[in-house]
Amino acid sequence: MNALLNEVCAKFTLPQETKAAGIYPYYKPISSGQDPVVKMADGSEVLMFGSNSYLGLSDDPRLKEAAIKAIEKYGTSCSGSRFLNGTLDIHEELEAKLAKFVGKEAAVTFSTGFQVNLGVVSALGGRGGYILLDDTDHACIIDGSRLSWSTVYKFKHNDMSALEQKLKVCEAEAPKLIVVDGVYSMLGDLCPLPQLCELAEKYNAAVMVDDAHGLGVFGKNGSGTADYFGLTDKVDLIMGTFSKSFGSLGGFIAGSSTVINFIKHTSRSLIFSASMTPAAVAAASRALDIMQEEPERLEHLWDITRYAWKKFRDNGFDINATQSPIIPLMVRDTTKALTVVKLAYEEGVFITPVIAPAVAEKDVLIRFALMATHTKEHIDIAVEKLTKVFKQVGIIE
Repeated sequence: MNALLNEVCAKFTLPQETKAAGIYPYYKPISSGQDPVVKMADGSEVLMFGSNSYLGLSDDPRLKEAAIKAIEKYGTSCSGSRFLNGTLDIHEELEAKLAKFVGKEAAVTFSTGFQVNLGVVSALGGRGGYILLDDTDHACIIDGSRLSWSTVYKFKHNDMSALEQKLKVCEAEAPKLIVVDGVYSMLGDLCPLPQLCELAEKYNAAVMVDDAHGLGVFGKNGSGTADYFGLTDKVDLIMGTFSKSFGSLGGFIAGSSTVINFIKHTSRSLIFSASMTPAAVAAASRALDIMQEEPERLEHLWDITRYAWKKFRDNGFDINATQSPIIPLMVRDTTKALTVVKLAYEEGVFITPVIAPAVAEKDVLIRFALMATHTKEHIDIAVEKLTKVFKQVGIIE
């Protein structure tokens, strides 16, 4: 082992410190599917409020069946990239369905959602251009911009005046790409797309929306935030992932056939990475069918979401300005947040902490996320337990 490398890495001691304090919250092994109640490897059962499976499809038997049939026909791997030997007929079938679903001409799938943003933003960010980012955009958008050749500007979260100030300093004739989350994954609030699209049109900028947390949740049959606002034609690129509402793994980008063709031939994270596995493709495709066949699933998600908002507020929690099934329980202190997660787990509630560098210390929070398979009874139990814990730690009175 290289002594210098070991010495550098040994200076990172935060995990060891939190383990010593008994409040390390990560890498807890689960031995069941992502259901409302999950079995942990230690034998305990806990209420799951830390999952992104918004429609509750990740353990659906129909997705399992589709995945098994795909493995039986195509095997476990494509053993190559989409660019070469890794394109299956079911990849292209899924892409056609996705493009129609989100109202675009074409789509292309990637093996993960992270790789979509990494590859698309870097490919479109050419020399002499500009990329404009909300300062709370997901990490993969930030990393994609770092790999681009464009000048990158960040603007204050959801502040359209700040965005306009950045647009004003861009060269008028230069390509400009505004990249935002449709639903912000930590605070659960929406991008103000109507105002953003007005600015984009005014300054001749393209708009890309990362709808990882919006698809399956907003819009007709869960077709996303652009549809929710009636702005599908104004949004140039719609990105989505399959690891949330679709109950699978992978991601896609949808837009005009011209832009998608460019991405398919220039995006390094697509060309130089193995394609989505057959099982993941089939599961995502079946999930897309179910989303459109069972609108009652989305209706129930929103019923329990509104119910949970009220329960938390009535019990004195600060849930910020959430507009989605992602409910931030504001803590604003790292040690308290980690302590809450530990105590909640002991009470039978699985939640996740969001600490620096994901957010500033003043914005440290607990992320409480709902699935369509939750019931009001699940929420009642969780709110009761979390109220007890938050009072014990001194966050609420």
